[in-house]
Amino acid sequence: MAFEIRAPSFPESISEGTIAAWKAEVGAIVSRDTVLVEVETDKVMIEVVAPETGRLIAILKGEGDTVTSEELLAQFEAVSARGGVDTIAATRGGATSGVTANSNTTSAPSPASTAASLGASPAARKLAAEQGVKVTAVRGTGRGGRVTKGDVVSAVDEGDAANQSIDAARTQAPNPSSNSAAAITGTLEVSAEERSERRVPMTRLRVSIARRLVEAQRTAAMLTTFNEVNMAPIMALREKYREQFAAQHGGVRLGFMGFFVRAAVEALKRFPAVNASIDGDDVVYHGYYDIGVAVGTERGLVVPVLRDADALTMAQIETSIRDFGAKAKDNKLTLQDMAGGTFTISNGGVYGSLLSTPILNPPQTAILGMHKIQDRAIVENGAVVARPMMYLALSYDHRLIDGADAVRFLITIKDCVEDPVRMLLDL
Repeated sequence: MAFEIRAPSFPESISEGTIAAWKAEVGAIVSRDTVLVEVETDKVMIEVVAPETGRLIAILKGEGDTVTSEELLAQFEAVSARGGVDTIAATRGGATSGVTANSNTTSAPSPASTAASLGASPAARKLAAEQGVKVTAVRGTGRGGRVTKGDVVSAVDEGDAANQSIDAARTQAPNPSSNSAAAITGTLEVSAEERSERRVPMTRLRVSIARRLVEAQRTAAMLTTFNEVNMAPIMALREKYREQFAAQHGGVRLGFMGFFVRAAVEALKRFPAVNASIDGDDVVYHGYYDIGVAVGTERGLVVPVLRDADALTMAQIETSIRDFGAKAKDNKLTLQDMAGGTFTISNGGVYGSLLSTPILNPPQTAILGMHKIQDRAIVENGAVVARPMMYLALSYDHRLIDGADAVRFLITIKDCVEDPVRMLLDL
């Protein structure tokens, strides 16, 4: 039985995607639900799996190609338990057309088509053309010897290194056949082509991030207010209950983010404008608290959302954040994981950032920035003492949020973190 492998059905917010990588090659037998191809969109990487145990007959869209919602990507045929090929269907979804085939009558892909699909990906061929590299001379490390974009990049780097070695060898001795003054005096001739540069296309996620950040700065009246928080109470609380918390909740680690999510929810309840968004000339006040938590990945920054964060326990918050981090690392986040959000928290402190001004995540009107915890001298009861301090930054849209409310919002978060009992007593 034959199937049409098509691109996923994209939501309205996504118009197209790009073939990131084929995980199966033409002719290879794969099991049901095995990932065949990864499609990269502006937000997530979507996997398309095999509908049955079988093989790819043909790949119609190569790596780097742009595809639209439900566009045809490849032809796939199911293989029976006996190893033969089932009835071939010409229509999508596996409806039969009456044409049958088996393992003896099914023809293998022609060498030309195999070379076209396995020789080099479209992205690799494009980059090779830009860099003046012959694809046939590049050693492929992909499936079946397929040349990937990374192989071309490596070949360019190796070529640059080789050219530099040759240039260095040429400068070690003058050309004996040269009659120039440089040759006679032994002056070294330095090549002018020692520097190199490489041009690679931006990923769809990076393009989307760039567009949204520019949009936020262009459309919002963005300002940032700062404060600092003494992290000693939270650190003492974590140290006291760390082991008990992990034992009670299946090994879940008690982190700092959970406290800040709870503090943010308390502050958002008191300042509804910070939890709102602007839609044209209207203000949309959200009666729920969906907190986005920024997560850094190799592909770029993504923001999965904790839905109804006000109804989550500390263990549920920490578990969700842990799961989001694991899914982001493996490119397993879904569109549903990142849809919506009324407020965002970004922790630049995990990278060592001492202070920064986070950029709004449209259409949200505010974002909280956490930073590195560092011992600093502060005054307590007239005495100078060292305390673990963290700078906090709240960027906000001044079109909707007044400066006074922004400052009081940030102070509320500071008070809740420095005295967690406030969150239990609604103080």
